[in-house]
Amino acid sequence: MRIANRIVAIGLAFAAVASFGSLPVGAVVAGQEGGPAAGSTLMVLNARGGVCTGIVLSPRAILTAAHCAAGGTELRIHWREAGEPVLIVPASVALHPEFDAGAIRSRRRTIDLALIRLAEPLPRRFSAAMLVDGALPRAGSDITLAGYGVSREGEARSMGIYRSAALKTVEPYGPGRILLWAADSAGGGKRPGAGACQGDSGGPIFGDTGIVAITSWSTGPSGRQCGLLSQGVLVAPQRGWIDSTLSRWGESAHWTRDR
Repeated sequence: MRIANRIVAIGLAFAAVASFGSLPVGAVVAGQEGGPAAGSTLMVLNARGGVCTGIVLSPRAILTAAHCAAGGTELRIHWREAGEPVLIVPASVALHPEFDAGAIRSRRRTIDLALIRLAEPLPRRFSAAMLVDGALPRAGSDITLAGYGVSREGEARSMGIYRSAALKTVEPYGPGRILLWAADSAGGGKRPGAGACQGDSGGPIFGDTGIVAITSWSTGPSGRQCGLLSQGVLVAPQRGWIDSTLSRWGESAHWTRDR
């Protein structure tokens, strides 16, 4: 059932960002407004103080980062309808069984993915995203990262607009080749440039034909969190979990193969 609450929606979406610095990554710094599959994305909010991006897989299913939905926090799915904020209460949440909430600090392996099921379908203006199953992106290949996060690190008022940035794939992929690392082609991960920031967690990373990874983390220079490297969880190796979870819910994802 849809819940519209103008005051709570705006307060939760923007006031929560002030405490988001303790999370791995939350829009795209040094990016541009708009981007691929804007009609397949929305925002995921939680009462712990987190703002993330979510990807529509079907009318009742959303894919995001697990750290956005972990901890039993009160979640809301958020978008605007005719300029007015809308909040939806999820019916259920499934965290990837190999998600480890403490992995970032302890440098352990983790698969930072979650699926959210809605009780009622999204409006028809939302379309299902296309996920890529196939060969992993090669080092140096072009990708596009997008999300609703801040365009300037630490400035909550710059959040809430879908933005994207053209990046290059870098290596390593991490243990088991489950991760994708990306950086601004000009900075190469050594100098500040475009990339993920607070609010982009759970957002899409695109290859040629669809989404190849889900944003989970970022690094920045001199103690900052954004602007150097952006990390995402590759979706192709996790297709079994995604499909089986959605099947139990009576839903399904759309898959293609990258060129």
